[in-house]
Formats: sequence, C-alpha cells, structure tokens
Amino acid sequence: MSGPDASVPEVSVPELSVPELSPPATQALACLREADRSALSSALAEGLAATGAGFAAVGGPLQERWGQALADLDACLRKQRGVTVLHEGGAYDGAWVESTGTISAEVLSRFAPQAAADTFALFAEHQRDDGLIPYKVTRDGPVFSQIQMVTPLARSVWTHHRLHTESTAWLRRMYEAMSAHDAWLAAHRDTRGTGAVEAFCTFDAGHDLSPRFWFAPDRCLGGEASRCDPEAPGMPYIAPDLTANVACQRTYLAQIAEELGEDPTPWRAAAAASGEALFAHCWDAVDAAFYDLDAAGQPVRVLSDVQLRVMACEIGDDDLFAEVLRRHLFATSRFLSHYGLTSLAMDDPRFDGDHTRNSWAGPVNMLTMIRAPHAFEHHGRPAELAVLLKPVLTALAVADRYPQCLDPWSGEAGYTSRYSPAALWLLDAVERICGILPMPSGGFAVTSLAPTRLEHGAAAEAVAASRRLGGVAWEAVSDDTGTVLLRDGAEHLRIPRGWRAELTEDGTLTAVVGVAPRPVTGRLTGPGAPGAPDGAAGGGELTLAPDERVRWAEGVVVGRGGPTFIAPRA
Repeated sequence: MSGPDASVPEVSVPELSVPELSPPATQALACLREADRSALSSALAEGLAATGAGFAAVGGPLQERWGQALADLDACLRKQRGVTVLHEGGAYDGAWVESTGTISAEVLSRFAPQAAADTFALFAEHQRDDGLIPYKVTRDGPVFSQIQMVTPLARSVWTHHRLHTESTAWLRRMYEAMSAHDAWLAAHRDTRGTGAVEAFCTFDAGHDLSPRFWFAPDRCLGGEASRCDPEAPGMPYIAPDLTANVACQRTYLAQIAEELGEDPTPWRAAAAASGEALFAHCWDAVDAAFYDLDAAGQPVRVLSDVQLRVMACEIGDDDLFAEVLRRHLFATSRFLSHYGLTSLAMDDPRFDGDHTRNSWAGPVNMLTMIRAPHAFEHHGRPAELAVLLKPVLTALAVADRYPQCLDPWSGEAGYTSRYSPAALWLLDAVERICGILPMPSGGFAVTSLAPTRLEHGAAAEAVAASRRLGGVAWEAVSDDTGTVLLRDGAEHLRIPRGWRAELTEDGTLTAVVGVAPRPVTGRLTGPGAPGAPDGAAGGGELTLAPDERVRWAEGVVVGRGGPTFIAPRA
C-alpha cells in the first residue's frame, strides 16, 4: 500500500451484547461509535477511517483533550508540492528531521499513514546532491546549516514499512537517500578518524540553551553543515547521541537492505564499528553515563537527556539499560521529575527548569517524552513506562494547550502551543495504557490501565478505544477493574487491570505482560483466552510481576520471565 484509501469500506459493528459492562463503560463504547470526524481535514479523517483509530472517555477532560489533540495535529498537516505532510507546529514552521520526519511521523503512521509516508519522503526529495539530508524543510525549501539528528530515520522508516507494507519503490527511495546521507556523515563528521560522529554546533543536537554546548556556536560555520568554526573552543565534540543515531541507523539499514534483496552484512559491520567507537570515546563506566569528548580529548561532564537518546537508539543490552535507568533516568535527583524526564540532571547546578521558553537546560520537553517509549519497550519495561506516562498524561489532560515544554515541578504547560509532538504524545500514550497498539513485529497489544486514577480532576470513569486490523474491528472498553476486548462487536477477551495482552492480527493470544508496579493476580476469560498454565481449559489464574511476560504458543505456555522492576528512587 501507499496510504489510506478514502474508499475503505466501513466495518459493520453489531450492538454490544455483553451485559457485564459497567454503565460508564457502556456509555464510553457508545461515544466511541458515535465519534464525529467531519471537522477534520481529509488527510487525517481518511487516515482515521482507514486505521479505525478512535478513543472516547466518560468523565474528566480526556475526551475533549483527545479531540483537541486531533484538531491541533490536523492544523499541523500542511500541503506541500501537492501532498500533505506534517509540520512541527507551534513556533516552528516546517518539518525537522530530528522530530517531525522521524519520531513524530513514526507515531503519525498509526493514525494517518499516507501523511507519514509523504513526510518521510520529504527529506529524500530535498536531499542535496552530495548526500546531505536537510535538517529541516519549510515551504521555502530545504535548510542545511546543521545536521540535527536524534531519532534514527531508518528506524522510523522501517517501523512504518512493517506496519503498512509500503511499496518497494518507496522503501528503495528512502534506503538510497539514507545510504547517501550515511556516506556524507562518514566523509564530513569524523575529522579525527575515530569512527564516531562529531557535533560542530549546538543545533546539531537540537540542544538549545543546554550547558552541554556552552561556548559552542549555534550553527555551523557560514551556515554550512560540513564546516566547524576553528575559533569555537572545544569543538568539534565526539557526540554520543549522534554516534548512537548512526549505529542504530546502520542496524536498520541492514534490515531494509535485506528486505530489498541486498547484502545486509556491510551495514551490520558498520553498525558494530559505530557502537565500538561510541563506547571507546564517550562511555564513562564509573558514572555509567555517556559524555561528549571535546577537541582536547576531555569529557564534557554534563548529564543531559543524551542518556535517554542513546538508550532509544537500542545501544547496549538489558543490563546496561537497567543501570542507566537505576542511576539516572529513574532517579528523582537526576532526570525523573514528577511530570516527566528533564532535559538536564536536576542535581546539576546549571539546571534551569524555566519552561516558558525553548530550552534544553532543564524543563521537560515533549520531544523527550515522545522519544522515551521506544527505549522502555525495547528493553521489556512497560511497567516503568506506565509510571512515567501517567503524571504527564494528567498534566496534558488539564492543560489549556499542547506545548513543547512542561514545568517539572507542577506540570504546567509552557512554551508554545499547537505543538505536534505533544499532541502525538497524547495519542500515543493513550494507546499504550488503555488502547489498541499495533506492533511493528505484527499483531497488536491491549493494555489494561484505564486512566481512572489520574489526579487533579483528570481521571475518567471509563474509556473505549478502537482499531481496524486485518479487516477486523477491534474495540477495547476499560474501567477501573479491567478491559473487555471486542471483536466485531462481540466479546473476545477480558483482561485484568495491570496486564497487557499481546495478540496476533486474527486475535490469537501470544503473551501477557505485567504493567502495574506491583504483582497482579487475575485471569483471562472469553473466547480468546488460552488454556491455563497447568493445561486446564479456560483462563487459569496467574500472578504477573511488573514486566513479567508469559508467552503462549497454540494455547500452551512456552516461556515466562522478565526483568526486575525498578521503582523511582531519590
């Protein structure tokens, strides 16, 4: 496919025949089925129709805020050269490769696939003849004054392709563009021959106002990304986030090459070399942290959200992620504020939590938050992710806009409004805690953590979410006790609160995962429930620890395990 088709037939959903639903849950399901998308543009409305994505809430502000997220997202979908592409929104006119063209388009892919595909392609279309991909594209054209990379483009492209099976021509076009960009980086951003990637300026990392780049220029010399100002003290940096980006990028380019019938081996070798350079030059084993290495060979000891960026690039094993999580990301003296992950460690004397401006010197940035789930999910930690998401969901549920920054102390909305990463974060978070989440590996996940326990008046009484997958209309109806999954309107599976169920596209259960911060005992029931672990018929009782995964194959348990839960610590 190449995108949603306005002629996608509506799936007939019969009236609910499950009397056990609570009255609020029944009302939420009715609201879900009566959703009006007539005010949205054709690009978003057709995307929602094709994917079947929907959400409704009874009680609290979430219903209105989900609708506002769609409206703000719709305002950020702009026509360029005859196609609809995503713009960053807020104070930012255009599409940035660090965000709009990668993680934001990756999330958008689940709601408006064609707009996501065209947003990715925007950067290939405007690539320079020497291979450099623009750091942003506006209606006036591409801009090349820095590289500004964070989320690996190849990962986002591959995720989109696996969700929607894009045409080979589209995938090859993106592959060739990313391959040429990789060659440009190797030629121009490794002046010391280390095999790593260098930052020449602050905006290469998009770290505006961060102490990480004090005394560095904002942009590359003369507005040209291949030039580093020789008068800038300490520059260039060997940058861990840029090096991790390329390592991850090459790993996914190997997968794309294999999909296109090419040899993936050179890309895998290149990815391994990038990873080795990252640890050789940027890793501090004593601090369990990644630092820039300046031109004099000295580490720049500023603890920033670089730690999360590297982890989101799939660097290291589960043990490394656990160490970084324990010592930094889930330490409330470092990065874990009550309202999200800060952009600078809070125990750094240079920390500045001012959320009223575009700053990476301290406040919670919604770009950090939309990038975070991949790191947690990749390392099998949905329970910790749920802990992180819920207060931020509360903050955005009671906010008056979708901002770039949040106050770490109060959750108050700060700089700018109608910011597409923030709107997309809410859509993504809802699917991760109480919706139907399509998985790039195939199938989908349904998490039973209805937002019924949010604070500050944000809690709902019940929620309902929908998706169309493989021609089947799926609906998940949740209240404080659990979730009922409906298949074409009929009960398929009941999931206890605190569990996530993973299913194939046809509804066969493959795993359940503990997503609460404590063990939860319960049972799966309904036509989609497998046999109990002891082989008995029906849904047997299970106790799932946080992050514990129980896997089934043909109705039989074939594996059980998971990491030890890491709670927030002072």
